[in-house]
Amino acid sequence: MRRITNVRLPAPLGGATEQRHWLSLSVDDTITGIGRMGPNDSPSNKARIDTDAENWNGDWISPRAIDLQINGGLGLAFPELTPSDLPRLVKLLDLLWSDGVEAIAPTLVTCGIEPLRNALAVLREARTQHRAGRCQLLGAHLEGPFLAESRRGAHPREHLASPTLTALEVRINGFESEIALMTLAPELVGADAVIQRLKDLGIMVALGHSAANANTASQAFERGVGMLTHAFNAMPGLHHRAPGPIGEACRNGHIALGLIADGVHVDPTMAVLLQRLAPNQIVLVSDALAPYGLADGTHRWDERTLLVKNGTCRLEDGTLAGVTLPQLEGVKRLARWSKDGSAAIWSATVAPRGLINGTSGVDDALIGKPLSALLRWHQPEQGDLDWSCAA
Repeated sequence: MRRITNVRLPAPLGGATEQRHWLSLSVDDTITGIGRMGPNDSPSNKARIDTDAENWNGDWISPRAIDLQINGGLGLAFPELTPSDLPRLVKLLDLLWSDGVEAIAPTLVTCGIEPLRNALAVLREARTQHRAGRCQLLGAHLEGPFLAESRRGAHPREHLASPTLTALEVRINGFESEIALMTLAPELVGADAVIQRLKDLGIMVALGHSAANANTASQAFERGVGMLTHAFNAMPGLHHRAPGPIGEACRNGHIALGLIADGVHVDPTMAVLLQRLAPNQIVLVSDALAPYGLADGTHRWDERTLLVKNGTCRLEDGTLAGVTLPQLEGVKRLARWSKDGSAAIWSATVAPRGLINGTSGVDDALIGKPLSALLRWHQPEQGDLDWSCAA
């Protein structure tokens, strides 16, 4: 049996980030046990140290990331998927795995009914081609069409819809089990019934592209809304007389806060303040668009032109649309801003698991996994956090 010692486990801000652990592994390098190192395990106590153990010198180990908001990549926009796109979609999933991502909720932004249903069918077929060592497709994230027009951002106005059970049914009928998450504006007339229906179906609901105030957000949380989609973006901000949905989510304490940590969607100072306000609620997402994996420049997005510069995507009128940065780049940037690598790692690798499958902690996410499916994180005294495959 192989052992690794002097390992740190990621934890939210304020957690036991300096505690060192040992890992036991089977002959095929699968983690079979995790335990805390104590005073008797210090390097000065040679009698208690397993000389055959591998010393990680305080590096972190984590599961791979889970991205609950990613809109495409390698030139593919998920709402435009057709059966002929399957080979490129598989290549994208392989790219995501190599970028440290274990699973994604493919995000379908507001679009027409027929393209939406076609895309859901392609994603269903793609799930049958999953194999080990490839990023997994979770249920889709429908971002729209029940959004506030005043907060629609880059979502096309012509495809927005009022929330009704009929409007929901024509879009998801037959695909209910293929959907993990839906973003909507809870203040819209009819949203309550849609939220209840989604909850009955076991589909998580997020508040996003919304003009909701704190009171409306609080009512939505009571009805089952459990997340904010890209906190701060496309919603009222955090104001001392109008806390809005962000303030109410922080006060609630149990609402996941999706955060794009590129430094453009949210200023680094605000990202760190949000992390300090709600350390157990931050869930890092990429919001990557179709040009993810491609070079900066001019790209097509449905019938519109997308301008990509330094990983930031904008429409021709300057509207911020998304990024092309890998999700783990957001981890590295948040770690740089906050000076806390552990919390940044936790927010992209452990926190999303609590949302999608109720994983209670990092131990549950590691035991039974081979090192080849996990990540090792290292941060020198003077330098940025970085990662590699743990094997």
